This record gives sequence, C-alpha cells and structure tokens, in this order.
Amino acid sequence: MKGLQFWGAPLLSAAILLVFLAAWHAATRQEAGAQVVDAEYARLVGKAAASGQKSAFPAPGDVGRKIWGHITDPFYDKGPNDKGIGIQLAYSVARVGIGYLLAALVAIPIGFLIGMSPVIYRAFDPFIQVLKPISPLAWMPLALFTLQDSNISAIFVIFICSMWPMLINTAFGVASVRREWLNVAKTLEVGPVRKAFRVILPAAAPTIMTGMRISIGIAWLVIVAAEMLVGGTGIGYFVWNEWNNLSIANIISGILAIGLVGMLLDLSLARLTKLVTFPE
Repeated sequence: MKGLQFWGAPLLSAAILLVFLAAWHAATRQEAGAQVVDAEYARLVGKAAASGQKSAFPAPGDVGRKIWGHITDPFYDKGPNDKGIGIQLAYSVARVGIGYLLAALVAIPIGFLIGMSPVIYRAFDPFIQVLKPISPLAWMPLALFTLQDSNISAIFVIFICSMWPMLINTAFGVASVRREWLNVAKTLEVGPVRKAFRVILPAAAPTIMTGMRISIGIAWLVIVAAEMLVGGTGIGYFVWNEWNNLSIANIISGILAIGLVGMLLDLSLARLTKLVTFPE
C-alpha cells in the first residue's frame, strides 16, 4: 500500500505524458494520400509537404531533437540574433534577480512599518490600492522614456510587479502576530528593535516568504513579456525571434525552458518557506 502511494502519482504523471505525446504524434501525422497543408506555408516553416506530415506543427520527435540540440550546446554565441538558450535564460534570470532583490529591499521594510502601525497603514493604503492593479507592462513605455535603457527598463518593470505581493503579505504577517507574544515582550521590557527582530520577524516570516514566492512567479511571467517588447537578449526575446524565424519547434523548446525555470524558482522559494515555518 505504501509503495502504491509513493509510486502512484509519478506513474500516473508518466501515463498522462505518454498519452499526450501519442495524441500529439497522431495529430501531426498525415493519413494516406491526405494533403491538408499549403505547400508554400509548409516550406516556410521548414516542413516538406510530401514528408508524411499532417500539419506544419512539429511532431514530438522534431521538438525532441531541437531540445537535445539546445541541451548539448546551450551557450553558443553566433551574433546578436543567434545565441544559445542558456545565454538567453541567464540574461532573463539576472534581470529577474536584480529587480526582485530591489523590490524585496523596498517592500519588506515598508510592509513591516505598515503592519506595525494602523496610522501608516491607512496613509499608504490608497496608494497601494491605486498602484497594485496596474499591469506591469503599462509601466514599460514610461520606463523606456525616462530611463532610456531597455535593460534597466525591464528590471524596473520586474521591481514594480514584484513589490506589491511582498509588501502586502509582509504587512499582513506583521499585523497578524499573536498579541500574547507582543504582550510578553512588553512585560519583559524588550526594546522595539529587538522585538522586531526576535519576536515579530520570526512570527511573520512564513507569510513574508509566501509573498516572496508569489512575487517570483509574477516576475518570471512578466520578464518574458517585457523581453518580447524590448528585444535584445533574454528568453522572451528568444521566443519572439524564433516566431519571426517561423521555427515552431524552437518556440516550444523555449516555452518548456520557461516552465522549467519557473518551476525551479517556485520550488526554491517553497523550500525557504518551509525552513522558516515552525509548528506552534
């Protein structure tokens, strides 16, 4: 029974993947004598019309070969518009990392102050409610005009979109610290700085980390769209450039890379959240 519980989910996941790949393969195969794709379009996307392919969409084997090529040589550099997927991911992760860390340095202290003071909360709340719903990409034209640098503008967009979940969760976590613990600190005449770091911060840490986990997911989503707009380098630009090249297999490879990196970032923050979460 324990073995079934342990292996049940991985085996079911593998079965779902196999069914998906089989359906994908069947959908891209041509029935005998059938011709459903315009020959000129097929040549544009790199598919011979008479090769037995039902559509210009690549088969699983085609995508697998592209992925293997990216894995075996991820860091090649053949010019501005032809860089390996490893280089593109490195640029994107660096932009996300810089914008995300800057957002944490701003949002967590402000969230701490907001959570500790109802007056400051009421003062900041109108600004938060107005700025929070704005799409991060709406800031891009203003950032490009003001900063006049596409790379810094992308980092600024990450900063803006990462800030709100961290700020709100930090304020909520600090405001939700159990009153008994604060009363004990007051009884022991613990100073405000020591109380903040020894009582409030450990109690609010799981909620703060949850906000950081939400923020990293949003930041990774936004950087892809931002790089499609600003161009240059990055996994978002890679996907857009491969669309311009009509390489659907490379687009799918880029999408899978985006998903895998996003999953790793989320798992990393989830692991850190567990490290700061303690049973009461």
